[in-house]
Parts: sequence; C-alpha cells; structure tokens
Amino acid sequence: MSSRFYTCFQVFKTEQVLKEISEPYQLLSDPLRYYNAMIEDIDAARHYVYIETFRVGSDQIGDRFRRALTQKAKEGVDVRLLIDGWGAGSVDHDYFSELISYGGQVRFFEKIKFNTDIFTRSHKRNHRKLLLIDDEISWIGSSNLTGYNMNWRESMLRMKSGITYTFTKLFMQDFRIYNKYIFNKAYHTRLVRYENFEILRDAPSIAVKRINQRFVKMIRAAKKTVCIETPYFLPGYFLRKAMMDAAKRGVEVKVILPKQSDVNLIDVLRNKYLGPLHKSGIRFLFYTPNNLHAKLLLVDGQSFALGSTNFDYRSFRYMYEIMLTGQEGLIAGQIKKHNEKTISETIPFDIKRWEERPLINRFFEWVLLPFRHLL
Repeated sequence: MSSRFYTCFQVFKTEQVLKEISEPYQLLSDPLRYYNAMIEDIDAARHYVYIETFRVGSDQIGDRFRRALTQKAKEGVDVRLLIDGWGAGSVDHDYFSELISYGGQVRFFEKIKFNTDIFTRSHKRNHRKLLLIDDEISWIGSSNLTGYNMNWRESMLRMKSGITYTFTKLFMQDFRIYNKYIFNKAYHTRLVRYENFEILRDAPSIAVKRINQRFVKMIRAAKKTVCIETPYFLPGYFLRKAMMDAAKRGVEVKVILPKQSDVNLIDVLRNKYLGPLHKSGIRFLFYTPNNLHAKLLLVDGQSFALGSTNFDYRSFRYMYEIMLTGQEGLIAGQIKKHNEKTISETIPFDIKRWEERPLINRFFEWVLLPFRHLL
C-alpha cells in the first residue's frame, strides 16, 4: 500500500466516522472509512471480537488490525480470528504471535495440504467476511482486511443489532470445523432467520447452491427493477435464464461490473456472455474509476442481498459464502443510493465494439470456457 494511504489511515480521526453513523444500519463503500470505523468498534469492545475473513494482508492495514486485536486480548477480551488458509498468503501464526501470547485464538481454514486430494480440497475456500463484537455490532460484506483494495469500491454493512448474537453462533460453527473436510453440510448451511432478515450460507456443492437458488427466486419475483453489482460475472444457466425472462416481461435488469477487475481471465471469459445477454434486454454498465468489488443485489428497490458472494460459478459451487437478505427499508434505501452513485461513474456496454472484437479474444473465450468453474 502506498505511503499516502498509510498516512491517511494514521491521521484520519476515527471518532468522526462513527459519529456520522447514527442509523442502526450503515452501508459503507470506501475502505478508508470502514476500516477506521471497524478499528473504532474493536477499540470499544468489552467482551469479544470475532473475525472471519478470506484474507488479512501482511501490510499496514493488516498490521493496524493486528495491533488493535492484540491490545484487546491484552485487556482480557476474547479475540478469535478465522482466516482462509489459501487467502492468508504469507500471514501465519508467527504474524499473530503476540496476539496469541495474550490468549487470542487464530485459526487458518483448510490449510493447503499436499496429498492425493490436493486439487479438490485446495479449491474449496472460505470466502465469508464477518466482524462481530459484543453481541452488539456486526459487519458483513465484500471486503478483506488488506491494503491492496484501498481505492476499490466495496460494500460493507455495519449493523448495530441483536442479529450479532445469531452471526456469532454461525461463526462458532465455522471456527469449530476449520480443519474438517467431512461435516454435516445440511446443518452448517441451513437457513437462519432473525426478525425480518435471513442469513444464507453456502458450502462447496455441485447440487445444493442455496445462494444461487435464492438469487434466481428473487429475480423471478421482480416486477420493476433488478440491479446487480459484482466484480466477477460468470452466471450459470438458471441465473442467466431468470435475468433474460425478467427483461422479457419488462423488468429493467442492470448489471454493474468493473471495466477491469483484478482477475483478467474472468474479464476475458465474461465477454462471451455479455453480447447475448445484452441482446435479450439486459443492460450492462462498466465502472471506470477503479475496481468495483461490491457484491449487491437489489430487486424492486426493496428486496436485497448483501455479503461475500460473486455472480460466478466459483462462488456458487466451490466457496464457503454468506449473504444477508431481507426487505429492511433503511438498508434497501442505502443500497439504492450506492447503486445510483456507482452508475454515475460508469460507461455503457458497447454492443458494436463487442461484435467487432478481435478473433484472438473470441479464441481465448472458447479456450477458457471449460475452466469457468475454476476461475
């Protein structure tokens, strides 16, 4: 991360962030703002801080979170981290040695193991992202705890709500099975309700894809609008059909993608889908300032889904994911404003340019197609 971002992160008045958050639900898209707010929440913790994430960076942002968590463990607060074994990269137990010395617990979900099942096991990653504090504060959304995404547009929801206790029970389930390959998937992915919210979880499965199925159901129920924000767009047949059917019956279907994501191969392969879906009435918009990493679905301005899941085969089939769904007006309204702001910085998909794309591009689309589940 650049020294400019590090300086901003150091001098930014963190107390100003949460003073601006007066609502019980607050959707934040700027990493600088939500990282500071998350640190402030951690600093105020009295009983526990639990984090589940795909990646913690061995950079200034990772260091800042490590210091805050170490201080809380030193104060006697129950601190637990669950980090994906693949996404952790160079971060290991030694990185958290001081935190662990004060009683903090750090576990790495499904470490990479060299054996006859290395590909199957290593491909199934924990992509869920949660920060839970004192049965009072929940954070759920799209962002890892790293510095490389400081200029990305994300979607992180802060909830000051009793739902935190529900999230905590689900976190503890994941914390217990962090190194288990065989467990009761039906139990660990069952639908969980809290008041007017539902929490959806996926575990690796070709047959049972609960989040994908819910997306299809929500889009099929749309009467006026469907708005999707996602960094990666490789939807399966039923999701594509639901979107095309919605457009056919007069629903305005918009998909907002980064013009260039951080995974170039997915950008190449997604082009194969864009032309036919555009011709069926689906509107594609490309976010231009930087990478769009938000993961949002909003239907008719009322029903929403927000969390860690991308609109691609890999998320739906191979990843441990978590999404919050519901019709809470305060959240839906903020997602709508988020969509509008994102759209204001996009350019439309150019069908003429797509039809005239070079043969080499078409060739690689076909070459990559058999690997779409793995990208």
